[in-house]
Amino acid sequence: MKNNTPVGYLLIGLGLALSGWFIGHGFVSGRTADRFVTVKGVSERDVEADLGLWPLQVVANANSLEEAQATIDASLAKVRSFLSDHDLGETHLELQGVEVTDRLANPYGDPGIRGGRFVVQQKLMVRSDEPILIHLASQAVGELVSKGVVLSSGTGWGPATPTFLFKSLNALKPEMIAEATASAREAASRFAADSDSRLGNIRRANQGIFVALARDAAAGIPENSQLNKMIRVVATVEYFLD
Repeated sequence: MKNNTPVGYLLIGLGLALSGWFIGHGFVSGRTADRFVTVKGVSERDVEADLGLWPLQVVANANSLEEAQATIDASLAKVRSFLSDHDLGETHLELQGVEVTDRLANPYGDPGIRGGRFVVQQKLMVRSDEPILIHLASQAVGELVSKGVVLSSGTGWGPATPTFLFKSLNALKPEMIAEATASAREAASRFAADSDSRLGNIRRANQGIFVALARDAAAGIPENSQLNKMIRVVATVEYFLD
């Protein structure tokens, strides 16, 4: 027997109304929970390189290996004297590999080739924790050329340019990460205020990658050839909005 009393209809109607309210309230909560803002915070520091590297390659050309090596030895003595004059003593110089080329040993070479048969290339590395010394010495490298020292960069004639690195990044990381995160939160707070919202908890965060940039950006001059640099990190943070 069916119960079609007014009380039954009232209970059914009330149940439908309540279920509709709960469902509607649940959808609103779901949309609120999905409201978030993505912001970026930046931290930058101007720094000076704390390591200088200067690869050099001394070249000699002669008809005998003995003569070529004698020229290399004389050139190395001039290089050592030059570096010493620029406060870069023996401890800053490291001899590396030697490359010997017999120009007549190439079966595809020109049989009427001119110049010495043997080419000897002595590689060396100048290293200093005072990069300014290497910078100043590299600016005066013409002194070596005027003394008859033949230099090669390995890819062509002429000395290679120095490389300047900043290796004290770890000391800056904690402070810069905190600064970038604070910058991101400040941006999120401004957005929340402008949108009449309340800033909630962090939804997701990415501290970003530390990069070294040339302080003075110029076309054709890479960052690692400049003494002065700028370290930058960008933090990306998502905040819930209530």
